[in-house]
Amino acid sequence: MEHFESWKDLLNPEFYIKLGGFWLILFIVFAETGLFVGFFLPGDSLLFVSGIYAQELVANTFGATGSDLLDTTILSLCVAAAAIIGNQVGYWFGKKTGPALYNREDSFFFKKKYLHQAHDFFEQHGALAVIMARFLPIVRTFMPIVAGIVNMDKKEFLRDNIIGGLLWAFSLIFAGHYLNELFKTQFDVDLKSHLEMIIIVIVAVTTLPVIFKFFFSKHKDRH
Repeated sequence: MEHFESWKDLLNPEFYIKLGGFWLILFIVFAETGLFVGFFLPGDSLLFVSGIYAQELVANTFGATGSDLLDTTILSLCVAAAAIIGNQVGYWFGKKTGPALYNREDSFFFKKKYLHQAHDFFEQHGALAVIMARFLPIVRTFMPIVAGIVNMDKKEFLRDNIIGGLLWAFSLIFAGHYLNELFKTQFDVDLKSHLEMIIIVIVAVTTLPVIFKFFFSKHKDRH
């Protein structure tokens, strides 16, 4: 079993996979939106790297199936379910107690500015924001709360939540698994040996829209 050695481990998806495997992955995915404390955890990169380890994760949890496709599908469905349930909890929390969050003091696990950013994103993109937010770190943590606060129709939220959860889980996990297979067969390169670079690229790609939006809005405010 993996042991905690430094704070860098908290940003390393492979650390969580080796520490707690299948069930810890599901808990982290749920916690990111259901417990609102996972915005600092490696969500997108965790799914991508989980796809690389899909066969091992499923075999160690349920037993080997002998099928790449089935293993990757089982992992994707379970991750999607955890993500969907997490968002539903976030929506319920926002509907019940959300307005009080705007008066809450900042802490390590809660930053009011993230709530405002998610609210602005929701106002700009409407119902589609629930689906789009899945692919944006930080925003996806607070989006379901905002949807609850603004009283988005619960049936519409559930629909968009399911679509977003399935798209997020299947696209990243399947990409991780089959890109790794492609690189191994075509270039004799195992992506497990290059995880640090992969994580940097994924973090850059997923956070650039948030950073761009932040600086662009600041620039507009000055003018």
